[in-house]
Amino acid sequence: MGEIEREVRIEASPETVYSLLTDAGEITKWMGVEAELDPRPGGVYRLRVNPQALALGEFVELDPLKRVVYTFGWDGHPTVGAGSTTVELTLMQDGSGTVLKLVHRDLPGDEVEQHTQGWEHFLSRLEVVGAGGDPGPDPMASAGGG
Repeated sequence: MGEIEREVRIEASPETVYSLLTDAGEITKWMGVEAELDPRPGGVYRLRVNPQALALGEFVELDPLKRVVYTFGWDGHPTVGAGSTTVELTLMQDGSGTVLKLVHRDLPGDEVEQHTQGWEHFLSRLEVVGAGGDPGPDPMASAGGG
């Protein structure tokens, strides 16, 4: 099984970043077109990235303003099925900003590269939104696959 680790600095407070990760109305500003999030242990994580790709999982752990852990996978995917992997997001205040560390675990080896590209795409959009900017239309919102 593979793992992805990425770290980005977002020019926003931990409160803002946490909201962008756990609020259905906020997450779609940088990732996905529709979301249903119930940010509590056992709560639903449902994010439609585009018409073909639906991410499904559930929240495992939430430490407000510090950490979010949820299971993650794709509806109907043969190797990365709903809830089959784990995403861990850790927030650390850094002056006026927040350092976000992402660890995505339990990915099949042949899926690491595609998911790495996806996270790089979405984390760059999160950086823009967190800083109060508009990343523009998401090219992945109309793309196929997942």
